[in-house]
Amino acid sequence: MCGIAGEVRLDGRPPDLGAVGAMTASMSARGPDASGAWAQGRVALGHRRLRIIDLSEAGSQPMVDSDLGLAVAFNGCIYNHRELRRDLEAVGYRFFSRSDTEVLLKGYHRWGDDVVGRLQGMFAFALVERDTGRVLLGRDRLGIKPLYTAGDRDRVRFASSLPALLAGGGVDTRIDGEALHHYLSFHSVVPPPRTILAGVAKVPPATVVALEPDGTRRERRYWEPDFTRRPDRAGWSERDWEDAVLDSLRTAVERRLVADVPVGCLLSGGVDSSLIVGLLAEAGQAGLRTFSIGFDAVGGIEGDEFRWSDLVAERFGTEHHRIRIGADRMLPALSGAIGAMSEPMVSHDCVAFYLLSEEVSRHVTVVQSGQGADEVFAGYHWYPPMGEAGAASVEGSVAAYRDAFFDRDDDALAALVAEGRVPTGDPSGRFVAEHFARPGADGGVDRALRLDTTVMLVDDPVKRVDNMTMAWGLEGRVPFLDHELVELAATCPPDLKTAGGGKGVLKEAARRVIPSEVIDRPKGYFPVPALTHIEGPYLDMVRDALTAPVARERGLFRAEAVDGLLADPNGRLTPLRGNELWQLGLLELWLQHHGVTGCAA
Repeated sequence: MCGIAGEVRLDGRPPDLGAVGAMTASMSARGPDASGAWAQGRVALGHRRLRIIDLSEAGSQPMVDSDLGLAVAFNGCIYNHRELRRDLEAVGYRFFSRSDTEVLLKGYHRWGDDVVGRLQGMFAFALVERDTGRVLLGRDRLGIKPLYTAGDRDRVRFASSLPALLAGGGVDTRIDGEALHHYLSFHSVVPPPRTILAGVAKVPPATVVALEPDGTRRERRYWEPDFTRRPDRAGWSERDWEDAVLDSLRTAVERRLVADVPVGCLLSGGVDSSLIVGLLAEAGQAGLRTFSIGFDAVGGIEGDEFRWSDLVAERFGTEHHRIRIGADRMLPALSGAIGAMSEPMVSHDCVAFYLLSEEVSRHVTVVQSGQGADEVFAGYHWYPPMGEAGAASVEGSVAAYRDAFFDRDDDALAALVAEGRVPTGDPSGRFVAEHFARPGADGGVDRALRLDTTVMLVDDPVKRVDNMTMAWGLEGRVPFLDHELVELAATCPPDLKTAGGGKGVLKEAARRVIPSEVIDRPKGYFPVPALTHIEGPYLDMVRDALTAPVARERGLFRAEAVDGLLADPNGRLTPLRGNELWQLGLLELWLQHHGVTGCAA
């Protein structure tokens, strides 16, 4: 796990090494162990390293193979790198390190752009052909590793975080009106390639972008899960599906043990993280370290689920760490969590993951986490209604999804946002409708799961895990996002997934591994009460951000709408129980923290 940065010139001039150096330095938290740089011709690369595989200097980056004429900056982990290495050695390739980075480099030489289809793992990379100047940018199938770009007709820059691009300078920081519409409507999710800033884009998941020597840019999506039923599985019983799911998850968990450092596990006490702990124990992980976090209760909202995580830790004999965060630590941590966000993320989980990662990083460098199970196995409350008759058509699916997931309709948005700041025509609703209309998902549940797995999951829970763990040099691995498990789950009949209040097939499989008490309890969430019920210093922070001179000058929101929310800070919640005031305040806090004026460079 690392941070990558670089610049590709399109105008014949040499790359700006100072800008690449500034981008790289800004990501020191992502890679606290080492830094490196490389430049030749029209390309410069920067890298910050977190040592996970091949801890020696042989694994340093940017990695250059002079014989093959290739250089690479890589972020992530290729779990099947040993198997790929054996394949490459069998046809004559010789290796100078034990790193997965070198496998990617030589794999590209052997298989070209198609190397991505052979990789099992999470990754973002920039590969450079020394003699031609061709650059290939790539991102893993589920977007676990981030990759942002900014550029104009003279250059393209890229980095593992949006703030890194800001550190390089020259970015158009005007607010993207369509992205703002998504943020305020689509539960703060801004689908790729857009970001909240007009001058920054993100490479979509499962995508490679080739920057050719002649200046052309070619983009190709290389993977997408198929949410239709497979004939060869038509005769599978419920037990067959449970067996397949458990076997696939077991493989995913074992793959994510590939490391030259110890691997721990985040344990919330829910089904997903508990099942990962159980499978790790089953795989013989002696002395497994597990970690749970809890907060003080506020406004009658409980702040921990320790009773469940304790039960699981005791059952499997883990070295368990209970981390309780007092009110005195929450407020100072908010600034750090906001600074760690590559994009504005309204979820309360962010500060929880930020604080948890700080503590966990004192003990291990790699952790497995349960994110993704709800999106892959239909764990949320909006999935069952998607299977009803009214949601059978695309139009019905869109209406049912909007009712459950969207924060506000266009009329409410118009009353909130200043005139001219978002486009008309409901771009967020149009995005969902177009996604639902694509072939490969025929029912309402399948349409919603495909959208959530390939879009919402990527730009909410997955981004949250990456940003908050990497703020402390901690690598987070997510076995529920193993692409083979996702492919299997996509073909599973929807009624098996929505059964039992959601995640039915996963819960039944889990009964063979973890205590039933954990499975049958009411669904829990990562509770951060202070950001659900905003009062005291948290309310002061939000008020100061929304009434600051820079916020007034930016003029995103109608003054009367902001005043109304401030007068009743906990009176307006979105359908998903998000605090409307926090959504606005977080956006302004993020923009101000990163010095974004909303103006062109």
